[in-house]
Formats: sequence, C-alpha cells, structure tokens
Amino acid sequence: MNLIHGFRKRFDVFLPLFVLIITVLFIAGIHSESLAAAQLSNDDCVKCHKAVQEIVDAKGNKHKTAVSCLDCHKGHPPMVSKDKIIPVCSACHAGKKHYEIGNCKTCHSNPHAPVDMKLAANLTAPCLSCHEKQGEEMKTHQTKHSKFFCTTCHKAHKQIPPCMQCHRPHSSDMTEKDCQVCHPAHQPLTITYGADMPSKTCASCHKNIYDTLTGTDTKHAKLACVYCHKDKHRNVPACENCHGSPHPAGMVAKFPKCNMCHTSAHSLGKEASK
Repeated sequence: MNLIHGFRKRFDVFLPLFVLIITVLFIAGIHSESLAAAQLSNDDCVKCHKAVQEIVDAKGNKHKTAVSCLDCHKGHPPMVSKDKIIPVCSACHAGKKHYEIGNCKTCHSNPHAPVDMKLAANLTAPCLSCHEKQGEEMKTHQTKHSKFFCTTCHKAHKQIPPCMQCHRPHSSDMTEKDCQVCHPAHQPLTITYGADMPSKTCASCHKNIYDTLTGTDTKHAKLACVYCHKDKHRNVPACENCHGSPHPAGMVAKFPKCNMCHTSAHSLGKEASK
C-alpha cells in the first residue's frame, strides 16, 4: 500500500507539469509557421547565409532588387519542411514562352545569380525563346552563321566573341569595331556603311578594282568608293545620276550604254598611270 500511495503522490505532483508541457508543444505546433514568418527577417537569413547574400549582392539581378529572401523562402526548418524551402521557378516566372521550356537549372544553375549562366554546347531553341529578333534575322538572311548553334559563338550568356576569333581581317589595320560597321553579326552579308567609309576598307575585298581606280588620273580616282556606291553594298549607280546626258542624242542612240565607250567607271578607258 505504501508503494502505491507513493506512486500516486508523485503522479499527482508531475501531472500538472506534464499537461503544461503537452499544451505548450501543441500550441507551438499550431502556430510555429506563423510565428516563424513573423520573427524571421532578411537580416536573420544573412547571419547564417552570408555567402549566399554576397552572391545575390554581386549577381542577383532582379532577385536582388525585386524580391527578398522571405519572398522566395517562406520559412525555415523545422517550421517548414525541407521540400518547401526551395520554391519552383514557375511560382513567379510564368506567362512567357521562355518560362515554358522547363528544366530551368540546366542553364540557371544558381537562382541567387540567375543570369550568370553556364550554357550547354549545342543550344539554340532556349536562346531564341528570349532573343526572337536575332533568330528571325538568322532565318531570313541565310549564311553560314545560320547553320551554327547559338552557343557555338556565345559560349556564355551575354558573351560576344570577337569576329577575328574565326575570321581573318580584310586588312592588317582593321579592328573589331571596323567589322561591326559593315557586318551585323546575325545577318553578316547585309553589308551597310556610312559616308565616311575609307576606300582602303573596300579595297580589302575589291583590290583589283581599287587598283584600277587609283591607278588612273581621272576625276573618279579622287573620289571615295562610297561617293558612288552609297549606303548599300553592291549598289551600282547609273552614270546619269551625276553626269546627266552629256552627249548628243544621236550618239546615245548608237551607244546606249556608257561603258560601250568608257569601258569601266573605274578607269574610263584610260591606261593606268606609270
């Protein structure tokens, strides 16, 4: 009897404490997630995740300016399970063609540096889902470039390789900037140039014509190539644009084309200077 009486006495003492502990744990379990959300701040995150914050500060892009830690990470274990800590990209990124590709981490391997991407060797379609204009240029203006993958040239996101990495310059004094004046990278044979284009640049491809032009003492020899061949590559102007109709009508009727007498606009039938 004394043993039973002693046990009941101890039970009566500890029962209220036990009930109190169970009650506290029950309440904490119900409110833990809301309490965590109320208590945690971005400053709290940085205390343990300093390295992550440094990446966001350096390369976070809109993940730095448009969202905070807690906008993406809704809580922290044990209040939130591990499978809910990392949100799916589609929770925020939806409504555009690019977001429908899936497997985001193939390129965006670190969501804290979302545009610091490592690209696979043979990518095109994912690139064109954002860069539609460039894709349309390549399709419309077919060249050897059109047969390449985007990542053949662009090894990393926003990396623009120098033309001379693959192409020899037209002349020894050409610079990378000179290439881009005439050749848009995604339609390289759509050649354009301004009125200040030096003739030596044209001569790098049209050497024989340039030598013919500069080897005579005609007035044409004193003109820059772009004076006649304005704005667009392969633009061949009519002689009448500058010269009108200098000959009698009878002569023009017999010789309707200027080069029937003047041989070539670059030499006008004269021999090269000695």
